[in-house]
Amino acid sequence: MSYTNHSLTNGTAGQQYQGILERVLFSTLTTVPCCVFLFINGTMLFTLRSKPVFRETSRYILLYNLLFADTAQMALSQLLYLLAACRVKLTYPVCGVLSMLADLTNEVSPFTLMVMSLERYVAVCYPLRHATIITIRNTAVAIIVVWAFSSLNVLTRVVLLLEFPFKDLESLQMKDFCSDIAMLIGSMSDLYDKAYTCFLFISATVAITSSYVGVMIAARSASTDKASARKARNTLLLHLVQLGLSLSATIYNPILIGVSRIVTRIVFVRVQNVFYVCIFIFPRCLSSLIYGIRDQTIRPALMYHLCCRLKLTVVPAKAGV
Repeated sequence: MSYTNHSLTNGTAGQQYQGILERVLFSTLTTVPCCVFLFINGTMLFTLRSKPVFRETSRYILLYNLLFADTAQMALSQLLYLLAACRVKLTYPVCGVLSMLADLTNEVSPFTLMVMSLERYVAVCYPLRHATIITIRNTAVAIIVVWAFSSLNVLTRVVLLLEFPFKDLESLQMKDFCSDIAMLIGSMSDLYDKAYTCFLFISATVAITSSYVGVMIAARSASTDKASARKARNTLLLHLVQLGLSLSATIYNPILIGVSRIVTRIVFVRVQNVFYVCIFIFPRCLSSLIYGIRDQTIRPALMYHLCCRLKLTVVPAKAGV
């Protein structure tokens, strides 16, 4: 009897140890690339503020806003992931603040892509009026409107959250780990989340697709610069891909809910880790990599800062050596 209990104890300890090792492994596999991408995004943000041409051009200002939102979203997502991996359970108010900030930065990205697409549309279809329409002041107003509208959505979620009878709970301590799913604790919150997700997806898709069609039509005109139209068309296609990757986070929760019903707990955790890397981390690093490599103005400055301003110097050989 004693031997049996000892064997069961060792087996349980082995399973717990294996669980710890697996958590450490997955945490390392997500944290290391996340830190690398945060460094690249941070360098890109610094690069976009390092020269007047970046600070005084509307499309670079919009790119800075997009990168800032993506970088903040990546950092918040990784923080929530590490808290869950370390089995840290937060209170509802603390989790609510972190989740709302993550939602805010997540929603700024598609709206910024919409504005960037409209800017390219104006540049191709109305080249003579582009400097008048797309000014620094109008760009700043557009960015303020994007953040204000996204903040309004967050405030609506907070109001719906306050309708939940928290006073009936024994404690504000959460029984599960902090996530968006855990904060959808009311039926109205769930319905609003689905309705807003549909609105965001449809409006962003329509705006970018309409801009692309407008550029395609303008490209056939004899008075349009063909090279400029081709570049704008490729940029809008890039925006459409970015939008798809950005909005893929909206199907993250429904997929996980469906997977959780058909697989075991340990398989669900592994699938969740894979989805987290593919849906949250990977899309957030694409903007800086694509624009940093693709844009001829950004590339030299970005490479200069990524290399920590190190310059290779050639030492001339001495005569007669």
